Amino acid sequence: MSGLHRFDLENGVRILVEPHTHLRSTAIGITCSAGSRHEHDDEAGITHFIEHMLFKGTKSRTAMDIASSVEGRGGILNAFTDKEQTTYYCRVLSSDTANALDVLSDMLRNSLLDEVELNREKGVVIEEIRRSEDEPGDHVHELHVSGRWGDHPLGKPVIGTHDSVNSFTPDALRKYMARRYLGGNIIVSVAGDCDPEAIFSQVTSLLGDLPPGNDPEPANKPTPTASDNLVAKNVEQVHFCIGGDSVPLHDPRIHTAAVLDATLGGGMSGRLFQELREKRGLAYAIGSYNMSYSGGGLFTIYGGTGPQTWDEVQALVRSELKRFVDDGYADGELERIKLQMSGNMVLALESMNARMMRNTKNELHFRRDIPLDETLEKVNKVTSQGVRDLCAEMMDLERLSTTAIGPFSA
Repeated sequence: MSGLHRFDLENGVRILVEPHTHLRSTAIGITCSAGSRHEHDDEAGITHFIEHMLFKGTKSRTAMDIASSVEGRGGILNAFTDKEQTTYYCRVLSSDTANALDVLSDMLRNSLLDEVELNREKGVVIEEIRRSEDEPGDHVHELHVSGRWGDHPLGKPVIGTHDSVNSFTPDALRKYMARRYLGGNIIVSVAGDCDPEAIFSQVTSLLGDLPPGNDPEPANKPTPTASDNLVAKNVEQVHFCIGGDSVPLHDPRIHTAAVLDATLGGGMSGRLFQELREKRGLAYAIGSYNMSYSGGGLFTIYGGTGPQTWDEVQALVRSELKRFVDDGYADGELERIKLQMSGNMVLALESMNARMMRNTKNELHFRRDIPLDETLEKVNKVTSQGVRDLCAEMMDLERLSTTAIGPFSA
């Protein structure tokens, strides 16, 4: 019974079950290939808004019933929307697995999308937008992506805008769900103390009659715009992003990009942390991240510093990039980074949530199970020259974008 079990329903729904019967809990996720990149121009933020609305009541459960039927039994219920997926998930005692699957499926199939609730939720989401805009350390990342990728679907804010959210109607939500919430776009992933055959049987009865098919979107690559975007705001720090384009998910250099990320921004041992915080005391938060999607990627260095040290920090970030491209790794540095990455991956899979999500992402983007050992082997094969070459390509100093929110003068 160990290992990953896969079942495919006739309507395209895919079921992934990874049993671990020594535990007493299960992690369950229902993922739809629906994200902000799948929205039409007049639908900005509708995927995220639907995520909210699916918690607002079904034909047989009120919003309170949905929450209490999982949380009232000791479980955790939540959801998230990204640029290419929406996932509804929970962590429950293994004895509540069937109940949790029923709740999530009910939300997916039978949500009322009531107009009164919808108009009330508009206020909630607009407050969420306002909160994000009031947090420069959060908002700068959204501005950076939209500034780099412009009107490309991957450049759209997941949360939408004030105007777009106010325009939503129940009919608009239903039309979007009819287009995206199809059998071929749905993955059910379960990890923990569970019986694969029982999961297959229940999901078949709950989701087996979903409309079949999918609505694939072309994975066209964004055309980047290198620019400096400085936004004046009455804050104490300059919150910044500096970056360039990265590789898409299916690029064989995806693991090289991950090694570069660990090299520059890998926690307290990353080069940026050591140089800007530990040696010079110029920042509290400093790091990097790599975002790769089916159509493109973005590599970003982020942080916060005082306005009086902003120019110095920019220069140091660029000099650190140039130093790495020119000189490469110190003796033993690359081996240490690979060991750090491998350890992090192994330790993360102690969590059933992490296993459930890893299985989901592998299926969503690659349509196969990718064993951990295969990933570790590919990371181990990354070469010093490969990382330097990719850094030179992605973080070309002449093509970087800089986005910052700070107390700039007009």
